[in-house]
Amino acid sequence: MASKRQIKVGGVPIGGGAPVAVQSMTKTETADVEATLAQIQRIADAGADLVRVAVPRDKDVQALRELVRRSPIPIVADIHFNHTLALKAIDAGAHCVRINPGNIGGRDKLGEVVEKARAAGVPMRIGVNSGSLPKHLHELERENPVEALVRAAVEAVELVESLDFHDFKVSVKSTSVPDTIAANRLLAERIDYPLHIGITEAGTKWSGSIRSAVGLGTLLADGIGDTIRISLSTFHAEEEVKVAWEILRALKLRARGPVLIACPTCGRLQFDMDTVVAEIEERLQHYTEPIEVAVLGCAVNGLGEAAHADFGITGARNEGLIFAHGKPLRKVPQERLVDELFRVIDASLAAGRTVFDEREAAEGAAWLRKIEEENAGDLTPERLAALEAAAAAEQALAEATPLPVAGQTAAQPRRIEVGSGERDAVPARERVAGRRFARVRE
Repeated sequence: MASKRQIKVGGVPIGGGAPVAVQSMTKTETADVEATLAQIQRIADAGADLVRVAVPRDKDVQALRELVRRSPIPIVADIHFNHTLALKAIDAGAHCVRINPGNIGGRDKLGEVVEKARAAGVPMRIGVNSGSLPKHLHELERENPVEALVRAAVEAVELVESLDFHDFKVSVKSTSVPDTIAANRLLAERIDYPLHIGITEAGTKWSGSIRSAVGLGTLLADGIGDTIRISLSTFHAEEEVKVAWEILRALKLRARGPVLIACPTCGRLQFDMDTVVAEIEERLQHYTEPIEVAVLGCAVNGLGEAAHADFGITGARNEGLIFAHGKPLRKVPQERLVDELFRVIDASLAAGRTVFDEREAAEGAAWLRKIEEENAGDLTPERLAALEAAAAAEQALAEATPLPVAGQTAAQPRRIEVGSGERDAVPARERVAGRRFARVRE
C-alpha cells in the first residue's frame, strides 16, 4: 500500500519507494533567525531529512528567506488561515508549503496558492487534522471521526487535482491513535499520493513516544507512510527525531547510528546494569555507524541471546566479558567493562573488522566455561523449555490415566514401542499441580 507517486522536497524524495523521510518542527519563534537556525542544526544533526517552521506573521516570512539560505536541510513552511502567507513563503524560497484546506479560505484562495506553487516548482502538503475539519463535516465527525478525516482529505485532494496540480503529499492526523491508524489505512486505499503520518498532540516525551510508536509503527509495518514526524511536548525538537529513528530502526526500514539492545534483567543479574546501560547509551550517541551493541545481565545466557550483535558485554560477580557476534573477545574487571568495550569498538571500526587478541579471547572463553559450569543447575531458557514440555506431557498422561480404586492394585507399566508416538506408561500416582511444573508425589 506504499504510495506510487513521488514528490521531491528540496531534493529529498518522498514516496514512490523512497526511504521513509524523518522530519520535525522548530519550537522557536521563526522570526528569531539565530535561535531557529541553531535548533534546525540540532534537528539535522539528530538525523532529520526535513524541518517545518511555523509562519503565522509577516515577520516570520521575512525571516524565512534567511532560514532557507542557511538551513542544512529543506524547510517546509507551515501555513494556517492566511493564504497570502503561503504565497509569500513560496516567494521566500520555502521548499514546501503545508496548508490545511479546512482553514485556508476556500477554493479561490487555494487556487492562488496552487498557481504560485506550480510556477515556482514547490510541492505542497495537504494537512488534515481532527481539530480543524471543514464545517460541513462536523456532524459526520461526531458520528464517524475516521470517515470524516478521510473524506476531508479526499475532498481536498480532488479539489487540488481539479486545479491540475499533483505535486503534493497528504496527511490525516488525530490525537486518537486508533483513529489515526484507521484513517490512514482507509486513505491509503483511496489515493496514491505520498502520505505524511503522525499522531497530533501526542503528549510528553514519555507518553508521546509510546503513543507515536504504537500508531506510526503499526502503519509503517503495514507499508503505509512516506514521511513521519513525532509530535512531543518538548522544546528540544531533536528528541522527536531520535524517537522517529528508533521506530524506523525497530522495523528495519532505515539504519542510522548504533542500535542498543539490553536484557530486562532477572535474579541472575550480578552487576550494576542500569548504570552501565545508561553510560553506553550516552556514549553511543556520538557514533554514526549502524552497529548493534548488546548489554546482557547474565553471562550464562548472554552470548546466545545476543549472537547477532556486533559487540556486547555481559557480567558475573566482579568480572565481565566483551564479545562480538557471540564469540568471547576479552575478560575484564567490571569497573573497566564500558571503557574496554569502546576501545574494542573504536579499534574495530578503524580496522574495518573485529579486532581481538587470540590469547585474551581464549581466556575469555575459559572464564565463560567456568561460569557455565558453576551455573549448570540454573534454569536457562533451554532447560526451562525442556522441563515445561516434560511437565505438560506428564500432565496429559495423568489426565488420561484413572487413579486406582481403593483396594485395587495399580496397573503395571506398559512398554510402548519406540517410534510409536507414545511415551512409557506409568502407574497412576497422585499429582500436585505446581505454578510451572507438575510435581509428582509417590
